[in-house]
Amino acid sequence: MTEVIMTPVIDLNADLGEGFGRWRLTEDEHLLSVVTSANVACGFHAGDAATMRRVCDLAVERGVRIGAQVSYRDLAGFGRRAMDVPAAELAAEVAYQIGALEVFARAAGAGVAYVKPHGALYNRIVHDEEQAGAVVDGVLLAGGLPVLGLPGSRFLEVAAKAGLPVVAEAFADRAYTDEGTLVPRAREGAVVTDPSAVVERSLGIARDAEVTSLDGRRVAVQARSLCLHGDTPGAVELARRVRARLLESGIRVAAFA
Repeated sequence: MTEVIMTPVIDLNADLGEGFGRWRLTEDEHLLSVVTSANVACGFHAGDAATMRRVCDLAVERGVRIGAQVSYRDLAGFGRRAMDVPAAELAAEVAYQIGALEVFARAAGAGVAYVKPHGALYNRIVHDEEQAGAVVDGVLLAGGLPVLGLPGSRFLEVAAKAGLPVVAEAFADRAYTDEGTLVPRAREGAVVTDPSAVVERSLGIARDAEVTSLDGRRVAVQARSLCLHGDTPGAVELARRVRARLLESGIRVAAFA
């Protein structure tokens, strides 16, 4: 019997369109030449109508999937401040953001392919089942789409129970706890800044499905998508290095199905 060897495959996603008016944070055009999925800010933590339209046009032009990056309504805090939003209100706001992006994605010749929460909302729904359920309700209200989230989170669990396709993701430039969750940004060492370390961590996640925690333990991380933060200094060159390292190591880079 012939042994079938499966080639590892990973999606590269980045948070894009994170600007507002004349202010731009992410180098969208350059990053869209590297990543396979674009998490587009939908106006609540960053982004505006013109920016969403521009990023959707560029994404379709480069064959990159468009995802809705939904957030708490927090422009001043870039969506990274803890907020308490009633479940029904949060569900409506998630659906609203997806719908806003869908207009521009369709105009560009595609559509919103998935949903990824951002910042404080992303971290909250790792453990908070009520808020996780509200986000899932919002995705269902918008028609139902695959969702991107942290492996083992309440969010992915609730989404799967609701019948939504779930995609686990990992972060090469964020430190992990021994439990496999992200170290809070307020803690020293939460963000990995050494480019070489980020590149090697990316390879470890894609090839070996593991990462070293902040306390030095090996932690299993089963992920189909790898996030490259677009607001990291030198993000474009770092993304290029990560992609090149994966490819030269025999890892296939492709959007998730």
